[in-house]
Amino acid sequence: MARKPGSMYHSIKQQAYTRREYMGGVPTSRITQFVSGNKNSVFPVKLDLYTNEQCQIRHTALESARITANRALEKNAGLNDYRLRIRVYPHHVLRENKQATGAGADRVSQGMRASFGKTVGTAARVKTNQIIMSVETFERNIEHAKDALRKAASKLPSPCKIKFAS
Repeated sequence: MARKPGSMYHSIKQQAYTRREYMGGVPTSRITQFVSGNKNSVFPVKLDLYTNEQCQIRHTALESARITANRALEKNAGLNDYRLRIRVYPHHVLRENKQATGAGADRVSQGMRASFGKTVGTAARVKTNQIIMSVETFERNIEHAKDALRKAASKLPSPCKIKFAS
């Protein structure tokens, strides 16, 4: 069965569903690293990627944004001239009432009867003006960092803005 579009899970509609110890079969998060680049150096410049509105960001979208930003920074700034940090964690578990389609689906599917749903993924609940990711770098790489955050923002469901933190 195909994955549902991310727009289905964009808005915050219900209470947070986070207690994994009571649910079985929660898929693991796709985010492999929360900090990438040079983890030990001290950098003078810090840029942050903020959201403009509250939303839920799926773990796959966060990982896609991280890969895009990391690849752009690695290519343009160099391996040791930046630190990229993801600042949100996907706690909220997403559920889906799976529907059978095709021939004979009317005998298999139960429709909306007891439609609590099975877990299909996780998402980070983000408030307005919350920081999603940060890049620390040197002055010579400011434009590269801005470009990397702009590319990462295109992978996220909410419109975003980039601000200097220091």
